[in-house]
Amino acid sequence: MASESGDSNMDREMILADFQACTGIDNIAEAITLLELNNWDLVAAINGVIPQENGILQSEANQAGVYGPLSQSEAADAAAGSAPLSSSTPAFCPASVSSRQIVERQPRMLNFRVEYRQRSVELVMEESSTVGGIKQILETELGVPVSKMQLKGWKSGDISDSTVLRSLHLPKNNSLYVLTPEIAPCASTSKNSALQESLNQNFLLIISHREAQRDYSLNFPGSRTIQEVKRNISDLTNIPVRHQQWEGWPVSASDDSMTLAGSGISYPCHHLSVCRKSSPNSQEPAEEVYTDVHMVSDSEGDDFEDASEFGVDDSEMFGMGSSACRKSPMMPENSDNEADALLHYTAEFSSRYGENHPMFYIGTLEAASQEAFYGKARDRKLLAIYLHNDDSVLSNVFCSQMMCADSIVSYLSQNFITWAWDVTKEANKARLLTMCTRHFGSVVTQTIRTYKTDQFPLLLIVMGKRTSNEVLNVIQGNTTVDELMMRLMGAMEIFTAQQQEDIKDEDEREARETMKREQDEAYRLSLEADRKKREAQEREEAEQVRLERMRKEQEEEKKAIRLSLEQALPPEPSENSGKQISKLRIRTPSGEFLERRFLGSCKLQVLFDFVASKGYPFEEFKLLTTFPRRNITQMDPGSTLLEAKFPQETLFLEAKE
Repeated sequence: MASESGDSNMDREMILADFQACTGIDNIAEAITLLELNNWDLVAAINGVIPQENGILQSEANQAGVYGPLSQSEAADAAAGSAPLSSSTPAFCPASVSSRQIVERQPRMLNFRVEYRQRSVELVMEESSTVGGIKQILETELGVPVSKMQLKGWKSGDISDSTVLRSLHLPKNNSLYVLTPEIAPCASTSKNSALQESLNQNFLLIISHREAQRDYSLNFPGSRTIQEVKRNISDLTNIPVRHQQWEGWPVSASDDSMTLAGSGISYPCHHLSVCRKSSPNSQEPAEEVYTDVHMVSDSEGDDFEDASEFGVDDSEMFGMGSSACRKSPMMPENSDNEADALLHYTAEFSSRYGENHPMFYIGTLEAASQEAFYGKARDRKLLAIYLHNDDSVLSNVFCSQMMCADSIVSYLSQNFITWAWDVTKEANKARLLTMCTRHFGSVVTQTIRTYKTDQFPLLLIVMGKRTSNEVLNVIQGNTTVDELMMRLMGAMEIFTAQQQEDIKDEDEREARETMKREQDEAYRLSLEADRKKREAQEREEAEQVRLERMRKEQEEEKKAIRLSLEQALPPEPSENSGKQISKLRIRTPSGEFLERRFLGSCKLQVLFDFVASKGYPFEEFKLLTTFPRRNITQMDPGSTLLEAKFPQETLFLEAKE
């Protein structure tokens, strides 16, 4: 038992050593806690500490590698043969596992709003970052040294620069503030702060090209140098920097290396003019395009004569082939419209490398993401973002041999939305990083920043997911057609698996929605039927009420008529009155008999009124004799009863047909 316990302790010591070597966590107590949370499973513990960067694949120098969850043996190899990695950086697998598929994991991102005096800085950090990492970024943003910075606002008390954010159990949004007790607010500090703000401001330069009689309205950040402005004007006007003659620069702008913020130009708008220096010895045409050779700075280039004046091409003078000479940039700098910039990019790409290339999406990165990610699940595609850099020696080979290969062009066209951008110019690169931060988060942006110029071009493979977009792969320029195709197909396998799940979920959701619509429609029809039935019933009841009211009115009217007739009748004579009397007996349709005495001198109308007063009006009933059968109602109502020979008679009533 003692031996087994000793072996177990030895194994845990090895696991602990491997875990610290892979993750770079020096705090033994913290490392043991993380291992115990994962039951001393080295792979699970490493994967829990080292974020997978949204599934981004990075490559080491001269060798593409895939980072993802490590196996037990790979973790041990990494511990034995690799330098310790920071817990906030991705872990790279050895070459033996470079072909493994990545495991998709979404790192938790934390938002920080940091206040410092009159400034506010917004940060987005991974949960695996450290407090010191936040301070390093703030040092760049605020210009305050880390050693003189105190970061306050944490909920926990014991915080150091090596503290991992995950261990603080922070909410999604956090507010912090920076204290600098060793830095007193003074005039110099205010001046530096004002200069820093000026560097972040945008200056509008309205530059008149006097020869072409054309004005250019260009926006530049205050951090841009005068030399960079002149180079941009060289691209627009085809006037080399050494041949430019300017008017409008302040006297304080004596050095081309000065920034616009420190040059003394007017804010927010400043007017300048430029033309070509007159040279009596120059025979070159006004519209000739000059090559801006970066081997000699433009400020020093004024000491040299233009090579074209002596009939020698600039590229030949420096030993450069014509293929390396760029007449125009792949993408204009500071373009107001992304679609126009991409149209220029596509035209220039076709001009350099031919028409057989992937169809680049013309529109914003947001529009390309919408096209790729947010349609029907069956119609979704991967997004391929191609980042070009003319300053990289790999760009021409990658474009001509990989991006223009028939197999790559066909595969990208069928399965991807391809969007491109040129990062040769710093302004365009900064614009790209802003777009990537907005759509993919700071992790992707930081990943792009880590690549050096000679590692470009890059091909980012992005997949849309329910909650966020994830970069599956980053392919560098030092690759082959076969490897590029293999990595594209590997990304497609991951995407297809996710797409099948999305299609299944979408079909189930549509089935539920269809059933709900059918139920809602059936319920609506039921309500409609009930409403119609209720309305019909209400109409029927209303009609019955109306008919009943009419019936009552008619009965009341008839009753009133009967009462009126009854009151108008002459009094019934007695049998001993001594006058001729007619005693009549009238049988009603119900079998009852009406009996009354009338004076013989009474007219037939009195008889008719008597019958009507009993509810048998002249208009509805006829009065008949028994034998011979006569219809008395057809006789003259003005004749008397004696004239009608009714001294004593039995009559009967019959309804008219």
